[in-house]
Amino acid sequence: MQTQILGLLTPLMALLFAATFAVFWRAGRMKRHVLGFAIGYVLFASGFLATHFLPGEAFYVFHTTQALYSLGMMVYLVSLCERAGQKMHLGSLFGVYVISAGVLALAVNLTDDVGPRLIIVNMGYGVMCAMGLTTLLMARRRSVIDIAIIVVVAIQTIDFVVRPNLTLMFEKSIPAELYRESVYYSLIGLVLGVKSVMGAMVLIGATIIEFTTNLRESSERDPLTGLRNRGSFEQSMRSLLPQAQTEGRPLSLVVADIDHFKQVNDIWGHQAGDQALSGFGQTIARMIRGCDTAGRIGGEEFCIAVWNCENAPAARLADRIRLAFADLQHSDLNDDVRLTASFGVATAREGETYEQLFARADASLYEAKSNGRNRVQNAEDRRQEGSTPAVNGELVELKRAGAEG
Repeated sequence: MQTQILGLLTPLMALLFAATFAVFWRAGRMKRHVLGFAIGYVLFASGFLATHFLPGEAFYVFHTTQALYSLGMMVYLVSLCERAGQKMHLGSLFGVYVISAGVLALAVNLTDDVGPRLIIVNMGYGVMCAMGLTTLLMARRRSVIDIAIIVVVAIQTIDFVVRPNLTLMFEKSIPAELYRESVYYSLIGLVLGVKSVMGAMVLIGATIIEFTTNLRESSERDPLTGLRNRGSFEQSMRSLLPQAQTEGRPLSLVVADIDHFKQVNDIWGHQAGDQALSGFGQTIARMIRGCDTAGRIGGEEFCIAVWNCENAPAARLADRIRLAFADLQHSDLNDDVRLTASFGVATAREGETYEQLFARADASLYEAKSNGRNRVQNAEDRRQEGSTPAVNGELVELKRAGAEG
């Protein structure tokens, strides 16, 4: 009876960990690798339960548990690598399972001794872990929690390869009908329980760190556009400017404003206005680089910090965004209406503060608007960039002439 109860501890813990990851994934709206951790632990728990409750002498026991453990290991390793930004080759993992399953079938037919079966299945898991470990070691990120995960996978790899061989050196032969009374079975329950807790604690710690990071970043994001809010953008600029000046890199600032935005709200309603803001934010996010920073700093006003970019390429980026937004369809507006935006561009001068840089770019923006809108104005050369008219004319001419946005 005591053995039965102890045998249930590991699967119950695995299910508890799976539930924890599932709650984080669902409630915290986290990435799919967290859901992968939950699925992996459910599969591990299923394998533990199959080992515990299926008749020990049945030929299909090892096949069933191996399938569950292997599938759980695949999901677990793929999720770990995805978290680290690496892609695990799922086909290779499945190939290891197929090979070990075939050798296991041969061992089951040849002998009643479970020793060879244990070595075969555990070597398969060890090879999978070694493949995952190699993939994780290629990842660029190396935080403390990343190193802890690598250590856990390394320990699992060593355990799967070494433990069965060492145990069987002392136990010699284990008949299938006596497997659950063997020293190995008692040892495996303890080892799996410790590994399950150790791995889960590290992964839960990693998930909590990701969760808190997401919360912090969400507080710095404009919920409508997904770009940085004003405070976050300005804080970023105050660190980027000194860094650019120290490293001798150019930093350009683009300030943009949706033309006649007030009319959109007045004519089509605030829902249409929100859609326009969201569409403009998504257009910006899609067209800038990962090293650039974009934010919504006012009602319909946006800023882009273009890192390590000279003035002329920054102006060309602004024009590409202008053209893309002018072609964007908005479902809450009439089919023949396209919105436009105006842009001001300035490049940081030596010793210039963010406020000074913003003032020059903002002055260029208003110059672009006073010169007809839907254009890019460059503060550095004061020359008007080329522009194209909005589809079906400017919005102001469609509905209310003279109204300002």
